[in-house]
Amino acid sequence: MSFVVCMFLIGLVVGLVAVASNPSPYFAALGLVVVSGMGCGILVSSGGPFLSLVLFLIYLGGMLVVFAYSAALAAEPYPEGWFSGPVVMYMVVYLVIVTLMSVPFWGEWFEVSWVPVDEAGEFLVLRGDIGGVALMYSLGGGMLVLTAWMLLLTLFVVLELTRGMGRGTVRAV
Repeated sequence: MSFVVCMFLIGLVVGLVAVASNPSPYFAALGLVVVSGMGCGILVSSGGPFLSLVLFLIYLGGMLVVFAYSAALAAEPYPEGWFSGPVVMYMVVYLVIVTLMSVPFWGEWFEVSWVPVDEAGEFLVLRGDIGGVALMYSLGGGMLVLTAWMLLLTLFVVLELTRGMGRGTVRAV
């Protein structure tokens, strides 16, 4: 189990480096999908499969919208890929920085703390993530409606910002 969690953590860091180092929105959106998959894998290994599934589906829907906007606004006929010269240089520099910043924490990293929530209690009636989802919909209904309203308002603001001079959203920047 710890090997799988280590692979998810390494994939998360490599995906974040790929997003940070790539100037093209096409590859950055793909990197964000990989990062969200790795983060949801870490959540599954911690004992929250339902929460990670919901977050992954919501995040993929949001990334689809972001990718559509970025593809419509990007006017690059030949975007830089992950293996072009400057992008590889940025990736190497970012990985070196992440490695150097994590060196002080190597001695304090314990795999014993990777115990899922479901293994912590013997007589649990409900899973931890299912109880949280029920609580969110019962007591957090007002916040859920407010969040949906803010997302709708954000959509209209983004549409107004990308409209620009009455030419529509698909235009050369």
